Amino acid sequence: MLFSKRKGLSIVRDSVQKDGMDDALRHGLWNALHICIWEQIEYNHYSQTFKSSNVYGLFQHYWHNLFKWPLDNLPGYLDDAHRRVREYFFKCEWYEVYDFIEFTAQNCPESLTKEFTEFCNHILEKELSAYRFVGSQLTDITSAEELESIESAIDATTKHSGARKHLQTALVLLSDRKSPDYRNSIKESISAVESLCVAVSGNPKATLGNVLNSIETKHKLHPAFKKALSSLYGYTSDSDGIRHALLEESTISYSDAKFMLVACSAFVNYVLGKQSERS
Repeated sequence: MLFSKRKGLSIVRDSVQKDGMDDALRHGLWNALHICIWEQIEYNHYSQTFKSSNVYGLFQHYWHNLFKWPLDNLPGYLDDAHRRVREYFFKCEWYEVYDFIEFTAQNCPESLTKEFTEFCNHILEKELSAYRFVGSQLTDITSAEELESIESAIDATTKHSGARKHLQTALVLLSDRKSPDYRNSIKESISAVESLCVAVSGNPKATLGNVLNSIETKHKLHPAFKKALSSLYGYTSDSDGIRHALLEESTISYSDAKFMLVACSAFVNYVLGKQSERS
């Protein structure tokens, strides 16, 4: 904290930015784009034209999929295209800024994604935004521990595509700023655990209970952890559970869906960690 803020001579933001965005946050996110995307533009060995750059495809995606502008309106020079994007960024609504940086993370050159999202998370935390990147998805989750748990689980399930897809879908459904689907987010979270457990057991017809017993035997699953997951599974599968559609939609909240995603991510990390210990 700088001198003037320590001495109370200038305003220190003390509230989370959830339904808006001040200039400091918008400028910081633009700087993340500037440093991690625009300053990383490369060209092929034979040409220095916009079309030969590593970001031409990104700009095509902007025009066609984000802005819904005619592609024949895409300028032929990078500076002109960059100028159009910059004008949009500083005039658009706060939620459209989030759309823009999320879209950029999902469509920029893959080699730039990690540094870009990490820089954005630094800005988002610093300026008290209510949102963070998990992978290339913006989410309401701001706890460092929860973010790490979900991100680690998604990264760790590279070889288990079913579990990975379920976790990613749960996150998307939870984080949809226009129409979040908490019910199906919870279902996807528990499905990620089921998918992983079936893959670990090698039995495609095994129930989660059977798989937990198998994992307990092979990987020394702690009894308390087994009981906790069994209880979580019961929440979604018993006669009063979500899968039987007997719970009212209004009773399922963001907190419920977030808890299930974090808890299931933690379990995925635990099981895969146990596997690696035995390998």
